[in-house]
Amino acid sequence: AMEGGPGARIREGDCAVLKRDEVFKAVSVLRRRKIIFEKQWFYLDNAIGHIYGTTFEVTSGGNLQPKQEVEETTTETKEAGTDNRNIVDDGKSQKLTHDDIKALKDKGIKGQEIVQQLIENSTTFRDKTEFAQDKYIKKKKKKYEAVITIVKPSTRILSTMYYAREPGKINHLRYDTLAQMLTLGNVHAGTKMIVMETCAGLVLGAVMERMGGYGSIIQMYPGGGPVRAATSCFGFPKPFFDNLHEFPLSKVQSLLSGTFTTETLPADSEENALVEEESNGLSEEKQTSLQETEEEPATEAPMEINPTEEQDPMDINAEDVEFKENKEKENKENVREKQMKQWERRKKLKEAAALLREKNADGLIVASKFHPTPLLLSLLEFVAPSRPFVVYCQYKEPLLECYTKLRERGGVINLKLSETWLRNYQVLPDRSHPKLTMSGGGGYLLSGITVVLEKDKSDSSNSEALKMEEPSSKRCKLQDLPC
Repeated sequence: AMEGGPGARIREGDCAVLKRDEVFKAVSVLRRRKIIFEKQWFYLDNAIGHIYGTTFEVTSGGNLQPKQEVEETTTETKEAGTDNRNIVDDGKSQKLTHDDIKALKDKGIKGQEIVQQLIENSTTFRDKTEFAQDKYIKKKKKKYEAVITIVKPSTRILSTMYYAREPGKINHLRYDTLAQMLTLGNVHAGTKMIVMETCAGLVLGAVMERMGGYGSIIQMYPGGGPVRAATSCFGFPKPFFDNLHEFPLSKVQSLLSGTFTTETLPADSEENALVEEESNGLSEEKQTSLQETEEEPATEAPMEINPTEEQDPMDINAEDVEFKENKEKENKENVREKQMKQWERRKKLKEAAALLREKNADGLIVASKFHPTPLLLSLLEFVAPSRPFVVYCQYKEPLLECYTKLRERGGVINLKLSETWLRNYQVLPDRSHPKLTMSGGGGYLLSGITVVLEKDKSDSSNSEALKMEEPSSKRCKLQDLPC
């Protein structure tokens, strides 16, 4: 089967998504690795080689077995009550005790049969209405039938997963809003996109998926390095990353003013940078040490912060000469490796800078926790005229300010501030209705199209500009007057 196409097989080392009802979890497919999902533990070994989309049942010992489709036995007419008003929930209607159910489980009896037994031993089941019976069965199945579907990751699945599990990581960007962004930004194969996001790499992944490995992307990043946790969940093939470049936000001004050099890199080691990024600029150790100094007397604090420094001198005395020599050799190699890495990073940075300097990007997509105005005003410089840009923000006030600033500055048309509205429906015979829980806000989008900004004219002909700003009704009258 073609990689990623319909009928693709689950392979070791793949990125996959586990699904149970409406809950998703992204995992790497590895052998003998215990996975805990929805209070179930199991191993993915048996899933390898099956087709994506297969539903598995968890059997004893945490092994996955492909689930055989069993025909629902609904041939005989079910006995059902007319309404539920006489049913009292006193907890006595179920004859099977907790221990009975545990005993059934230990015997290795399948979930389906347990549910059947629960129905048979429920005194109130046949008095419930048909709807209530279905609901009861569904609830018990969820509890006792350990069924898991393994699906191939996609933008839709991953954005649904992030929005449900950790919306804070993606600035509460809802999946329908992300879909709007890709459409408004006209993302397609062969384009040159600038992406600035702090959504764990989800927006970047979505853009990469749309482009299908053709075209180029420049990811602008704050701090010391780009965060791509979500991007790695997509499981893109290697070539997708060949045309992915990154450029630090801290260098944008110098690039625009022509003073850009690659000599001073943002925080030379990427590890530091990422730790800073994660915890508001304070690395873990610093944070804990700060708390400790506050709580404990000053004498103890230094010991708390740096216990390692105390031990170092003793260790060195104990080491023999040979070990020292090895260490020196190792250090030399490490230094070389560091230099190589730095050289690589500089080369990549130069390439990204060269791409931006052309100022001919086909689109700009911004979805970050930063204020959009300064970001947009500087990044729009790199976009060719007559190209779309989209800015996402969780709140509308910053975008309103951004809108006004852009109108004043000019160089953009078709400015729109929008919010998509999303409502889920349950669709079942005789009981289709909107779901009771609806998401409050999926954030706001400001979109527009760049046009050539004629800088020199704007000063001399201010009156012209004002005339253009007048309401159309007035303008017509002025032109219609006889000379």
